[in-house]
Amino acid sequence: MEGIKNTRYAVVTGANKGIGFEITKQLACEGVTVILTARDEKRGMEAAASLVNSGLPHVVFHRLDVRDPASTVALAEFVLIQFGRLDILLSGKAAKLVEGVSQQTSEKAEECLDTNYYGCKRVTESLIPLLKLSRSGGRIVNVSSLRGEFRRIPNEQIRNELGNIDTLTEEKLDGILQRFIQDFKQNAIEANGWSIMLPAYSISKATINGYTRILAQRYPEMCINCVHPGYVNTDLNWHTGTMTLEEGAKGPVMLALLPNGGPSGCYFDQTEMSDF
Repeated sequence: MEGIKNTRYAVVTGANKGIGFEITKQLACEGVTVILTARDEKRGMEAAASLVNSGLPHVVFHRLDVRDPASTVALAEFVLIQFGRLDILLSGKAAKLVEGVSQQTSEKAEECLDTNYYGCKRVTESLIPLLKLSRSGGRIVNVSSLRGEFRRIPNEQIRNELGNIDTLTEEKLDGILQRFIQDFKQNAIEANGWSIMLPAYSISKATINGYTRILAQRYPEMCINCVHPGYVNTDLNWHTGTMTLEEGAKGPVMLALLPNGGPSGCYFDQTEMSDF
């Protein structure tokens, strides 16, 4: 019974391949029971089965579409019924970058924001009540990117809005994203000081960084951080990355397993604390 009592439970989103899959594997190797989630049920079940068959029996699959509120609620209900609490939430896997490096449509830009920012927020809000039940205070790790660092945003006003944690709110984040979409539709991205390299992806990750800081202030009993895993070789960047999946998972896994009293409200570049 003692072993069951001390078991930690984690949800990893977008985990049927790439960094998410490797994070799941590494957490399972540390004795964590992991709910591997993916939008594609067949691929998700196959991914979970491959880990179980490799000797990691405490991996289970549950379908999750972060763009569907009903799906996030269903996941929370599953975790509550099966495990009674949650200790770790690791989310924020990127939407695929191939859409629109140079010719992204406004529909694709909105899809990117809905996946990377609002999707992460939907999952978090659904699972926060279960994280509150964690005996270790709960850990939230949001996967971010170098592209989301505030200093990379040309517009000083936007940088200041995102960077001032004393005045930052979720409503302000919504306003920033609404302004971005308006400027995107009017072809005013460069003129109004948004990042011109992967603009939607960049602002989605910048707002995730801001959201992470807001959550950390709201839930001081938890350790809530965001992390750039590094330039990892995945299909998200057409396999141009220079790091292995194992290397890329190190930072997220480290933050998921932080001891009590660990840092919160921080941004990490791989395993090192860095500036937002």
